[in-house]
Order: sequence, then C-alpha cells, then structure tokens
Amino acid sequence: MRVLVVKTSSLGDVIHTLPAVTDAARAVPGIRFDWVVEEAFAEIPAWHPAVDKVIPVALRRWRRNPFAAATRAEWRAYRAAVGATAYDLIIDAQGLLKSAFLARQAHGPLHGLDRHSAREPLASFAYEHRHAVPWGRHAVRRVRELFAAALGYKLPSKAGGEDDGAARANAATYGLERARILDRAVETTSDSPPRLVFLHGTTWPTKHWPEPYWRELAVLASTAGWQILIPWGNDVERKRATRIAAGLPAVHVLPKLPLSGLAATIAAATGCVAVDTGLGHLAAALDVPTLSLFGPTNPAFTGAWGRRQYRLASDKSCAPCLKKQCPRKDSARGKAAVQPPCFSRLSPARVWRAFVARVAANR
Repeated sequence: MRVLVVKTSSLGDVIHTLPAVTDAARAVPGIRFDWVVEEAFAEIPAWHPAVDKVIPVALRRWRRNPFAAATRAEWRAYRAAVGATAYDLIIDAQGLLKSAFLARQAHGPLHGLDRHSAREPLASFAYEHRHAVPWGRHAVRRVRELFAAALGYKLPSKAGGEDDGAARANAATYGLERARILDRAVETTSDSPPRLVFLHGTTWPTKHWPEPYWRELAVLASTAGWQILIPWGNDVERKRATRIAAGLPAVHVLPKLPLSGLAATIAAATGCVAVDTGLGHLAAALDVPTLSLFGPTNPAFTGAWGRRQYRLASDKSCAPCLKKQCPRKDSARGKAAVQPPCFSRLSPARVWRAFVARVAANR
C-alpha cells in the first residue's frame, strides 16, 4: 500500500506526525509512505524507515516571487513528482487551504479533517473523505487519530499524547533512526563532561525565555561541571548565543549547522533546556532528556511529548495567553522588568533545580 502524507511545516508539526507513521507501519503490513514537506524540513521524514520518497515544496519562497520562471519550473516539478504515482490513499495531515491545494495535485482518494476539526475549515471541502478528530488534546494524539481513521485501524490502547502528558512516548514511537543521525555527532569519552544544549531560538517574541536568565543558567550549569553547547539559526540567535557565552570557558557557541548537524548534536547530548521550539520537539523525537519552558503557550496541547520530556510552565495568572505579542501593559515597565512577564515565575534558579531533579537525575 502506497500513501502520500502532506505535512509541510512547521518543524514541530512535522515531528508530531512521525508517531502516526509509526502506528500505520505497525498496523498495516507492507505500507509505505511518500511525504510532501517544506524544503527546510525535508531531512526529517527521510529519517523514518517507513518513508520512501520525500517531495519538497517551497511555498514560503514561492510566495515571494510567484511568477518567476524558477518558481514556475519548481511548481511543475512538484506536480510531476506527486503525479507520477497512483496513491492508494492521500492524507492531508495539516488541515490548511495550502496543504489541501498541494494534496489535490496528487492522484488517489484524499482524506483529511472535517470542517469542525481542521484549523482552516474551508480546507475540508477539498477532501473526499472527512474525519472528525476532537480538539482539546495534544497535537500528537490528534494526528494519530486522523491516520487511524483514514487507514482503518485502532490506535494502541496506550497511544499517548493525552492532555495531561501522563503517557510517555519512547524513541521507537517516533521511529527515527538514531544510529543514522548519530553518525554525524562528535564522539565523547567516558571522562568527557556531560553536555547540555540550550535550545533558545523560537519564533514568537513571547516564547523567548529572557536572555539574562539564559546567562545565569549557563553560570549555574558550568559551575556544576556541565559543558554547554548553544546552536543558532540566524544572526539574531548567533548574537544572543555569543552574549550568553561571553567569558564562560565551558559554554560554546556552535557554528551554523544544517538540520542533520543539529539533530546529531542534540542526539549526542546528555540533556537539553528548551523554550517552546521545534528543536525541542526534535529532542523529544530523539529521546534526549529535556526540560521545556512554557510561558504564553499551553504544553498540554503542543508541549514536547516523549518518555523523558519534562515541562515547566508559568503559573502566572495571565498564562497561557496564546499571544505572539504580550497583551499586558506592565510588560513595558522599566528595563529591569522580565520580558515577557509570565517568565518571571520561571527563574534560572527554579529552572536549574527542576533540571537537576528531573533531567540530570534520569539521564
């Protein structure tokens, strides 16, 4: 059986789809997948043994020059790639108008979320088969339910992804081939210090843990004998990483790495501290002990999900607000104020205590 999955972005959303592919591979003998994904994340589906062909798209780039000759040529190449196979089933796992449009270019019965379940209800009218998947539960669980409904199997009795985070996934659930990823990692010896990776970069301004907090956490961790590695993906993150590491011999700013290099670095780490970011979800998929910090977002719905994933969420009355910009007027009070204020409840000392108790103790 040949199935096409359309799940283009973001990094976390792509990773959230992997357990559903693992479920299907276990439930349906001989099933194989092709996967449509944004070019920036094209490496990830290829790490799953049930995925044969990754078909990259570049919607973010194409939108900037929709009528350019290069854009038209790449669009024709995409249509030829998805049109070359008569699929037994197509699953739009994104539930957006753009993903439904991409899925319609392929040949085969198209499944997706119904209008009450999709993020963009109009997308459901593009599907031949629509499935109800309730809101109010973790994103991993919702994708697993969609695949089970589309392919006609029952989820495992302990499928995980519950709202309370009590169920713990393991590396086998995500299905990534860790050995293949670790081939790129720097080797360590038995006397090497434990490695802690700071996953500090994220998209929303409100999801950033304050930079002075990262600096203080780096001091606490290095004093305790940890080696800290700080990756970055753009110039703003590079400058922040450099400021965090300044004058601390045990803190190292990494060179700019491709996604495979970041995955290898994370996979070889002893532990991670992360904000609500796609790389935090990658750490979960690689089964690396991680403490994730949540201010404006709700970890019950989109928190890093896995066997050794630990969540520390703000208990401030305004959290989670689910806002990209902080709506509180007191967020601008003085240079010394914690920005955003919801993170004032997650001090470096509290985070370090939680890391030692939950992550370091279970490494």
